Amino acid sequence: MWDEHRQSDAAQHSGARARTEAHLRAFRAHWEACRKGQDVPKRTDIDPRRIEPLLSNAFIAERIAPGVVRLRIAGMHLSDLMGMEVRGMPLCSFIAPAARKSFALHLVDLFDRPATLRLGLHSGAGLGRPALSGTMLLLPLRSDLGDVSRALGCLVTHGHIGRPARRFTIDSAQVQPLTEPTHPAPFSVIAGTGTALRVDPRDRPNLRLVT
Repeated sequence: MWDEHRQSDAAQHSGARARTEAHLRAFRAHWEACRKGQDVPKRTDIDPRRIEPLLSNAFIAERIAPGVVRLRIAGMHLSDLMGMEVRGMPLCSFIAPAARKSFALHLVDLFDRPATLRLGLHSGAGLGRPALSGTMLLLPLRSDLGDVSRALGCLVTHGHIGRPARRFTIDSAQVQPLTEPTHPAPFSVIAGTGTALRVDPRDRPNLRLVT
């Protein structure tokens, strides 16, 4: 009987992850469609209706300095993770202090190359805090002035949040520089402690959120 319960839990867990991956693919596919032959789409081209399954996980971030971004708009899931309203907070608030230097370097790539960024995240267990795994996807956007200083992002987690605030280490990272529009390549899991796999492009086949 216990084996049957474990098998059922494993099947549910696997199904939830598969649904999340499908939603992430659709999230990025909308961003790709908004590029309209350009390298980076405009912030105003993002349609919340096209990313509805992940609206509570989505956010718009603004670059305020190299390696530093703050949240302009954020879904409820981010507030649940932090235990407070997160609009106006630095995005690095969700990252463990030891991993913030690496995170800042990835953000420089995001805006300066520009590039897309996907991070595999982990938050260890503690008192009242079950272990959490997660994925952060960051996609560059142009502001109303035309500069690449905004990002469409999404933070999804697996597991119970428990007692906030939850902060994450970086288990894996992938930075994909942009050239011309392309279908998103599958993101492989890169083991490590935040070291990014930078993919050579030659080798690769108005947001309203609930706050």
